[in-house]
Amino acid sequence: MPRPLTTTAGVAAGSTALLALAVTQGWLGPDVGRGGDFCERARDGLVLQPANSLSNLGFVVAGLLVAHHAQRRTAPPHGDHVMSTTVATFFACVVVLLGPGSAAMHATQSAWGGHLDLLSMYLVAGFAAAWAWVRWTRRGTASFVTAYVACVAACELVGLWPEPVPVVHHAGNLAFGVLLVVAVVLETLLWRRGETGRVLRHGVVALAAMLVAFTVWLLSNAGWCDPDSLLQGHAAWHLLGAVAAYWLYRLYASEHTRVPQALPST
Repeated sequence: MPRPLTTTAGVAAGSTALLALAVTQGWLGPDVGRGGDFCERARDGLVLQPANSLSNLGFVVAGLLVAHHAQRRTAPPHGDHVMSTTVATFFACVVVLLGPGSAAMHATQSAWGGHLDLLSMYLVAGFAAAWAWVRWTRRGTASFVTAYVACVAACELVGLWPEPVPVVHHAGNLAFGVLLVVAVVLETLLWRRGETGRVLRHGVVALAAMLVAFTVWLLSNAGWCDPDSLLQGHAAWHLLGAVAAYWLYRLYASEHTRVPQALPST
């Protein structure tokens, strides 16, 4: 099997190259204003929203850092890793895809770009919810794959709802948020159950970064922004989201089975 960093770097290079071709060749369709409500004013040129587009490089970097850690991590002193290298590599690739997926919308403001943006969000949130659920229910790989596909498919169906949704505006955003809340609840229950060891502070950092990111997202959407500035709140949302994704992985990577300690001999 290819090493995690090699695989993830290949996904990063391939998806970024495809995005560049799609933008230059107009494959994603015309500008329909998709994503135009995220403050930054569309500019002349190929990349309509440069700040909101380029900030998605944070996800590519985060995914590569995940892969680098997955490739170099060592076995815990007691027990075994709960997350295998294969699953860690898959998560790294999913995080990487958030970058080109989101940039597709902000660079083109096209309908297809908007679909790719939401799909990339579903892939990450679906992973978080499905991975938490299979560990909570003590199920295996087949159940994880089934749950993951079901989560992403459910988000796609919810995202078809045409009416605006309070606070988060789009039904797809709501589905994304619900999956993340489910993941947080299940991760908390897993921690309280105490069957495995983990570095809890990694999860705290990930949650804090996501809460700050959501606060910035709300403030930016409420008008606390300058449409002509390169300092965009939505760009900060991307960068903080990348931080959250990396530290969520670190929580996963730190989880290990507990080996009962032998009783001292008498």
